[in-house]
Amino acid sequence: MRSAHKKITRKKVVLTAAGIAVAATAAFAIPQASATDSQPAAGPSLEALRTIPGTAWAVDPDTDQTLITADSTVTDDQWNSLQAAGGDKVRLERAPGRFTLFAEGGDAIFGGGARCSLGFNIKLNNGDPGLLTAGHCTAAAQQWSVNQGGRPVATVQQSTFPGNGDFAVLSYNDRNTQAPSVVDTGNGRTVQIRQAADARVNQNVQRMGSTTGLRNGRVTALNATVNYPEGRVTGLIQTTVCAEGGDSGGPLFTQDGSALGLTSGGSGDCRTGGVTFFQPVTEALDAAGAQIGQ
Repeated sequence: MRSAHKKITRKKVVLTAAGIAVAATAAFAIPQASATDSQPAAGPSLEALRTIPGTAWAVDPDTDQTLITADSTVTDDQWNSLQAAGGDKVRLERAPGRFTLFAEGGDAIFGGGARCSLGFNIKLNNGDPGLLTAGHCTAAAQQWSVNQGGRPVATVQQSTFPGNGDFAVLSYNDRNTQAPSVVDTGNGRTVQIRQAADARVNQNVQRMGSTTGLRNGRVTALNATVNYPEGRVTGLIQTTVCAEGGDSGGPLFTQDGSALGLTSGGSGDCRTGGVTFFQPVTEALDAAGAQIGQ
């Protein structure tokens, strides 16, 4: 089903971290300090820095650290403040470019003038065939086709974005549609998808997208929270896999056939590398009462 496609739209948005600044008040009087007792003013707390635009905050369960990833819009002063406030509790990393949504994708599907990707074929809770893609894609249309301007073949049944994820569930309009549980990796090759699984930190993974094809990387953190201008998104997988506009909604999986995620957004490109976030497949399936199709 996969072919080369021209980009229809590519909407870029800046990705920021979500968080709430918390102020504490003391319940006792503090003696006035003399000039000799004065100390340098304390910098902002880590919580107060969670709203810095261009940062993403995730968890590394292996080290019990907060992983803060900063894109190119984060200034040196902001970087230094993060280092000072975090200490040993955080690990800071730079990401090339700016965080954006990838608003097209894998084996291309088209709707409302937009292009996104088919992530995984699934079996809906009524036994009918369906598919998963990114939730932010389906703001463009309820009906989707496999060819630009073609006859609709699938209809949106459920969509989440923003909020607790970035995924959408579509049903095939023809209940007799053959929807094999495979990922098309190009050049006539496929990977049989046998199960859905939770991602693990340091796990080697693959991603497929119609813009940049098959790409490899590893999982760097889990439960990432990001905040697009459209709203907050929680619970994403953070990886080193590159992606570009046109790869959104595409599948994240393992070579031995475990479905892990759906491409949401990130930064960088596939020439210099980047950071990409994925919606966990297990959560999307649970929300829909669906399962990976066979």
